[in-house]
Amino acid sequence: MEHIGAMVLALVLDWLIGDPRWLPHPVRGMGMLISYLDRRFNNGEYRKLNGILTVFIVCLVAYAVSFTLIHISYQLSTIIGIIVESIVIFTTIATKSLKDAAYEVYIPLKQGDLVRARKQLSMIVGRDTEQLDEGEIVRGCVETVAENVSDGITAPLFYSLIGGGTFAFVYRAVNTCDAMLGYKNETYIDFGWASARFDDLLNFLPARMTALIMILANVRMSPFSLKQCLKLLLSDAKKHPSPNSGWGEAAMAAILGVQLGGVNTYKGVVSIRPKLGEPLVNLRKEHIRDAVNVMVRTVAAFVVLLCLGGIFI
Repeated sequence: MEHIGAMVLALVLDWLIGDPRWLPHPVRGMGMLISYLDRRFNNGEYRKLNGILTVFIVCLVAYAVSFTLIHISYQLSTIIGIIVESIVIFTTIATKSLKDAAYEVYIPLKQGDLVRARKQLSMIVGRDTEQLDEGEIVRGCVETVAENVSDGITAPLFYSLIGGGTFAFVYRAVNTCDAMLGYKNETYIDFGWASARFDDLLNFLPARMTALIMILANVRMSPFSLKQCLKLLLSDAKKHPSPNSGWGEAAMAAILGVQLGGVNTYKGVVSIRPKLGEPLVNLRKEHIRDAVNVMVRTVAAFVVLLCLGGIFI
């Protein structure tokens, strides 16, 4: 019950203040540790083994720091414990940040300012944005929202119910390792292997739960029936090169009646992603607003189900 209280309070904190730049964020500390280990261990002939060691060290530090802080707080009092645990969980979720980032793309599009919209999109995606038209800008933004509903919100909440703020914090540590090291290039193909695989493992169940809840909570706004949405989800999610990202994107595409995926370029290199969904309508700027609304309803439904499940258990 303490975990549930801390989780709900963390969501309230996140919705009210998000991630203000003036507030020191633990993820930055994780990033500094990962960067140090990258410089220290990403060399020689045992890079894959060194990558496993790196993930282990980062998780161990994240676990030790968060467990100690939360444990001491609960020793002082239950109220203090819940407050401190909620702050730890708060640092692992990004509902308001994701909403704000999406609207920073949407607002320039409403004003007809494609240059600014491209620049804002480049802050949240890795693809080249300089030549994108409105439809491709919208696609990039909607895909980012769809993918990060699980990575940035529901997955850490899922782990906070299982193991409190400590598990949520360890999840975020693994997710940060994957974001910094999980590239399939010459530098990280071996060293980042463990980070990518562990992140895939931790996201396996939350990604699928999130996609299903996303459809159930938003099917009324879809041009498809519930059965058609679920059929599209099951057929399209596995097309994505990521074992988990495709679930959120396929669910979002089915709900909005649009097609996601297609041709992206990364530093001039073309990457063709499988297309997800049926293009009943062309992508337009209002779909960014709709995607944010889908995210909000999905998170609300996910939290209600987590709370009910936690109370039942």
